[in-house]
Amino acid sequence: MGTSHRETRQLSTSNSLYEMVYDEVNRCIQCGYCLPACPTYESMEKESASPRGRINLVKMAAEGKIDVTEHMKEPIDQCLGCRACEVACPVNLDYGHILESAREAIREEHKKRNRGISFKEFFFSQLFPHSRRLRAAGNLVWAYQKSSLNKIMRKTKRINRILEPMVQMEKALPLVDAPVKRVKPGSVIPAKGETKARVAFFTGCISDAVLHRTNRLTVELLSLVGCEVIIPERQNCCGALHAHQGLKKNARDLAKKNIAAFEHTGADYYVNNAGGCGAMMIEYDKLLKDDPEWNDRAQHFSSKMKDISILLTKFGPLPFQKKWEGVITYQDSCHLRNVQGIHEEPRILLKSIPGATYVELSGSDRCCASGGIYNLLQFDESMKILDQKMGNVKETKAATIVTTNPGCLLQMRLGIERCGQSHVMQGVHLVDVLAEACGVG
Repeated sequence: MGTSHRETRQLSTSNSLYEMVYDEVNRCIQCGYCLPACPTYESMEKESASPRGRINLVKMAAEGKIDVTEHMKEPIDQCLGCRACEVACPVNLDYGHILESAREAIREEHKKRNRGISFKEFFFSQLFPHSRRLRAAGNLVWAYQKSSLNKIMRKTKRINRILEPMVQMEKALPLVDAPVKRVKPGSVIPAKGETKARVAFFTGCISDAVLHRTNRLTVELLSLVGCEVIIPERQNCCGALHAHQGLKKNARDLAKKNIAAFEHTGADYYVNNAGGCGAMMIEYDKLLKDDPEWNDRAQHFSSKMKDISILLTKFGPLPFQKKWEGVITYQDSCHLRNVQGIHEEPRILLKSIPGATYVELSGSDRCCASGGIYNLLQFDESMKILDQKMGNVKETKAATIVTTNPGCLLQMRLGIERCGQSHVMQGVHLVDVLAEACGVG
């Protein structure tokens, strides 16, 4: 009996997946230690929404026992990719690699069946790799916020005709700084006082477009603690969003461009202020492990990449100029905590602010359900997890909730709006809080 076209296609996909992750998925001992750590398992209460369940589905797909699209796609799409399961795993399973490989297999299958690229893939290839286009989009957001159109749209509710996730995110977006204040590629900012280190700053894509005030303040804080700061030219998106959506080739291309751009600076350290971007870049060595031309360079790059909290702690103390009023709490960036292993430094910095009352947030190590663009693609599930977290936030009686990642920042600001606390609570980046306490802005 002959093999059907569908069976042939399924076998082709399973072979590809087998090569990518079969050894890794077979290391899973199905112990269940990952279950309590998983936000989607807690909220959905089903095995296929757990790391263990998803790993088993990937294994069966790699063996050709189930269809990649029909049986594996939905559970994989519903994963936040927070990687808390890796911290809980007793055998140190690389779940991030399994997840990204599964998404790559799903994308490849989509291309075969639909003979083209999706709108999402087109969006990732035509916008995020192009810094000028992103800056132009950020400039449009600034113009929109400054114009009367912003007020008219909200007053007339016309903005509600757009998809609800986009409406919610528009409300949560901080005020965008004027484009002329954006840090300029190629510029060098001298250290104030003694030069302790030469650092190259990664501006990011979303941050460079609409959160460039935080970028500017990052540079000022680094200068205050004795760092000469270089803004490398030709840097681009880190590739995290691409890798998380199965676009690994795009992510590799972006990684190579960043490595080349930063190598030319001669900096002692490379620094970023976004937990997700930093996590991606410290794993460039994994991303390029099969590329002999780039692997050593990727390892060198990754070893130099540091989160802003590390350098401010290392070269501090910061010269605080004013006392802070009110309670501050902190929500961990999953990728800063679970992938980069950084959790104490942001807390140390917040506790060092004069007058600050720091209160630990219950469940701060659990994902806020931003998940890159998860809150746009899986809006209802994301809001369920966020609303539960905001209950914990309200218990702290905090006036300020601090995060260390652009996506987390927007998500927490959205949470504040949803629970009606915007009149008494603000969501800000760690850098913004420290800069205000230092009297810079």
